[in-house]
Amino acid sequence: MTEPLFWLGLSILLVAVSLTAVLITLLPAVQELARAARSLEKLADTLRRELPPTLEAIRLTGMEITDLTDDVGEGVKSAGQVVKQVDQSISGAKKQAQNIEAGTKSVFAGIKAAWRTFKRPTSARRSMDRLPPSHRNAVGMRGYRDASYQDPKPNNASPSNGHYEEWEREQPDSED
Repeated sequence: MTEPLFWLGLSILLVAVSLTAVLITLLPAVQELARAARSLEKLADTLRRELPPTLEAIRLTGMEITDLTDDVGEGVKSAGQVVKQVDQSISGAKKQAQNIEAGTKSVFAGIKAAWRTFKRPTSARRSMDRLPPSHRNAVGMRGYRDASYQDPKPNNASPSNGHYEEWEREQPDSED
């Protein structure tokens, strides 16, 4: 066994058999690597064709979402202004209703006072007290002329200017 040549030949044979075994097992792996490379190439080609339009669509969608967000914000702001206007209108209507209520109360109080005054029995003396002094003499004398007063227009006969008889003649007869 000292033959070195034998050992060299045996070593070379074992190396050749090992390399053959490695190559035999390596062939399917290399074929799979080739298939994976082709698939990767197809994927890269598909991405190269499909990705730019997809990215553009995503970018446009983002811009549309931004526009819609702005529109919604403007709509909310406009709705807020409408709510403010409605609130102001309601406040104005409340104020007007309060003014109308106060006015109505005043009108009813006036009507009530007028009704009470109308229904209250009046005495002749009290009605005389309410007349101005210049008219009191004319109404109080009834039939007597005020000698100091001369009316420039005798056609204007009335009890207040001392022409009671003329006025009485002009009045239509009424039955009491």
